[in-house]
Amino acid sequence: MEKITFGNNQGLKLRGVFHKGTNDKLIIMCHGFRSNRSSRGRFDRFAEGFQNHGYHVMRFDFGGCGESEDRPLSLEAEVSDLTAAIDYAVTKGFTDIALYGHSLGARVCLESYQPTYIKTMILTGAGTGPVTYDWTEEFTSSQLEELKETGYLKHPVQDPYREEIVISRQMLVDFEQVDQERLLSCIQCPVLIVHGDQGEEEILLPLTQKGIKWLPSSSQLTVIEGAPHSFEGYLDHVEKAAIDWLHKHF
Repeated sequence: MEKITFGNNQGLKLRGVFHKGTNDKLIIMCHGFRSNRSSRGRFDRFAEGFQNHGYHVMRFDFGGCGESEDRPLSLEAEVSDLTAAIDYAVTKGFTDIALYGHSLGARVCLESYQPTYIKTMILTGAGTGPVTYDWTEEFTSSQLEELKETGYLKHPVQDPYREEIVISRQMLVDFEQVDQERLLSCIQCPVLIVHGDQGEEEILLPLTQKGIKWLPSSSQLTVIEGAPHSFEGYLDHVEKAAIDWLHKHF
């Protein structure tokens, strides 16, 4: 595993790691909201598993997260970051690329789709349509007041590289504002979507069940009974589903 640094189109330095495989195919992994390239250890584990099956793997921190340079979080900014990651991979000679995204990272993968290079996607806990969250359950009243007054809020995170992230008002709006048919009907590659059925997945799963008709017919929805949004306790199931999918479609 080697550390990498590349820039996005705003000149922001994004940092990540590269796992060298043995074939000519690359998987780019995209973490979720308020997370980083490790995804609480899940991405470390999955990347090692993918590498053991011959795939190259690239994991990176979105701007404002992990080890990457500071910036407020927004969907548009993260799409720009993934686009830069794909461009970076292409400059390194990769033209067959798979995207793996969890939660918000899954939405970013869908928004960043490039038919020339993206051959398949694996999305876990994906937000494939508009979701309205009660942010009073996620943030304190002082944080929400800060957001109201400044358009941003600071949020503490457990991360080896930073103590807090900055979240824009637009980021919270982005969860609610998506045309599901437009988003999914643009995808031309086969997509595996993995959901649980507990907690937040009880909201996200029905959205995917409604929208999967707009994805290519070769796409698949897999539901892991009992799994929460983090898939903790069910990582073996997720890893097997992902590797089986890669062997078939990538």
